[in-house]
Amino acid sequence: MTVSQQIITIAIIVVGTELTRFLPFLIFSAGKPTPNYIQYLGKVLPAAVFGMIVIYCLRNVSIFTGSHGIPELLAIAVTAGLHLWRRQILLSIAGGTICYMILVQMVFAA
Repeated sequence: MTVSQQIITIAIIVVGTELTRFLPFLIFSAGKPTPNYIQYLGKVLPAAVFGMIVIYCLRNVSIFTGSHGIPELLAIAVTAGLHLWRRQILLSIAGGTICYMILVQMVFAA
């Protein structure tokens, strides 16, 4: 990529990011109530996104070969346990990730 192509690419990314940040404020003014379908999407989409992430992360796990999905299962249990205990999403994600990395690097290393 040439320097001008890099500048154009960065400019497009900046415009796209700023547009997605400011567009909701332009479409839905502060004086009007938020439409019901937008409120509905705000309630259901976070859970749907997390569900898709879990499915994406587990799509290649084989219970018939290798570690049989044990590190993944234990990391999910740690993530869920931490979330039920502390109700802090960052702690839950970090704890589950650290648990998984320790398991696959030290316990279930090939």
